[in-house]
Amino acid sequence: MKKDWQARLSEISATDRELWAAGRVFAGIDEAGRGPLCGPVAAACVVMPPEPLLLYVDDSKKLTEKRRESLYDEILKTAVYARVSLASAEEIDRLNILQATKKAMAEAAKDAPCALFLVDAVDALDVPGEVRGIVHGDALCYSIAAASILAKVTRDRLLREMDARYPEYGFARNKGYGTAEHIAALKKYGPCPEHRRSFIGHFV
Repeated sequence: MKKDWQARLSEISATDRELWAAGRVFAGIDEAGRGPLCGPVAAACVVMPPEPLLLYVDDSKKLTEKRRESLYDEILKTAVYARVSLASAEEIDRLNILQATKKAMAEAAKDAPCALFLVDAVDALDVPGEVRGIVHGDALCYSIAAASILAKVTRDRLLREMDARYPEYGFARNKGYGTAEHIAALKKYGPCPEHRRSFIGHFV
């Protein structure tokens, strides 16, 4: 059965529309890449206007790559504010993945023109305003979903660039996650400079 995208848009934007109706200006924040064995974690912060609502915006994991790429451009054209920040593999190893993610989120949000931040699954963040953590926020909140798309597309593009430098690991296909192919390559070739040393101890 074909998904009713108009109904889905109404559903996912309910929280946002309630805040807009109350006159609030707010941002959505999400990340991509907390789980992979290599590469940065990407965090995006986006302030979306009440109109137009962009059809197909949803949790980035539920969208095809082609649709994410198309929405990425639409979101950047529509957003009042949009920024993506990265925390490198080295920062992840040094700080731990949660703190590195929070650092990237705070960096992405630091110039946002608002005092309310809706964040996927994080409720404490060094940003200039109130933080509201929403569990599964990328599936429940339009603004967080938009941020999830920016973060995911940015990171996937970086992984394709990494694949060109380190083709033996299959980064373009696995996006750095611990697939059987990736783990086999790690065991055969050892880590590349982009691998998170704190994540790969079981494999090398």
